[in-house]
Amino acid sequence: MASSSRDIFEEMLEEMFESTLYESMEQIVNEEFENLFVNRQQPTRSKKKRVYIERDREDGHNRLWNDYFCENATYPHHLFRRRFRMNKPLFMRIVTRLANEVPFFQQRRDATGRFGLSGLQKATAAIRMMAYGCAADAVDEYLRLGESTAISCLENFVEGIINLFGDEYLRKPTPQDLQRLLDIGEMRGFPGMIGSIDCRAPKVNFFVNGHEYHLAYYLTDGIYPKWSTFIQSISLPQTPKASLFATLQESVRKDVERAFGVLQARFAIVKNPALIWDKVKIGKIMRACIILHNMIVEDERDGYTQFDVSEFAQVESSRSSHVDFMYSTDMPSNTGNLMAIRTRLRDRNIHEQLKNDLVEHIWRKFGTRQNNY
Repeated sequence: MASSSRDIFEEMLEEMFESTLYESMEQIVNEEFENLFVNRQQPTRSKKKRVYIERDREDGHNRLWNDYFCENATYPHHLFRRRFRMNKPLFMRIVTRLANEVPFFQQRRDATGRFGLSGLQKATAAIRMMAYGCAADAVDEYLRLGESTAISCLENFVEGIINLFGDEYLRKPTPQDLQRLLDIGEMRGFPGMIGSIDCRAPKVNFFVNGHEYHLAYYLTDGIYPKWSTFIQSISLPQTPKASLFATLQESVRKDVERAFGVLQARFAIVKNPALIWDKVKIGKIMRACIILHNMIVEDERDGYTQFDVSEFAQVESSRSSHVDFMYSTDMPSNTGNLMAIRTRLRDRNIHEQLKNDLVEHIWRKFGTRQNNY
């Protein structure tokens, strides 16, 4: 009797379990079916397609070629120089290097056999954006390329300039460069002066007022310390000699301080807001502008230089400032060498003596013409 009751109870539990499981499974299936049905009934959002604009890029290349690069170009040389910031041979040299060594600037055919944008179009888009600081889509109507393509042109152009020309035009001065700076400084009354501020003083030999010196120096304003490599002006000159020295020192120093202003005038992208670029890209753009500026200066230097240093090359004895070609910057960086260099650079006595010698030298050289200053 007890065994029969237990069997009946177990059968009831099994029936209840199966009934509950069946109802749960049926509910889940119904809910999934309803969800699937409802989702099918709702219209799916169509993916936004990119608008294609037929820009006729071949016409853009032909127009650019006829305007500036063909034999009888529409616009003369001086307008090319103003709009491209450089002479045509230099620009073509850059475009040729880019087309030969940077795949992005190589003109290729697409899947339909149609030619893509030419290297001239891409390089021109980049240089116009750098020169005028304009928006990326400002070159679309003339060069026939879209905003994103123009940005890509600028980024690849900057990378190409740095990689192809950076080693040559963004480097430390060579001994020949230093000698040229020394010759110009000597012509302007400052033997041993190399112009701009730097973190080190090259080893040179020069004579001022009968005294020999061995470190080049820089013309600075009053915020710099009185070290042997920094020569400041005289803030309150009391004598004609001091007044003439202050006038010449400030005049020559201003030439160096104007360098960044010239860079900004040449490439407006340097001075305009740069909200669309990150810091890394801004740094690359700045480096590329400096490299291009140095290339332009080298290309046009003979046309506007105010100083003829050929007299120093012809008459070696007339040169009182010489680069020390035997001096090596690769000397061991041991503590003794570093302390000796530090002591020599910070020698205030040498600073005072050099400044006094320069005052006397400038007075002898220009004193008879002081009314011109």
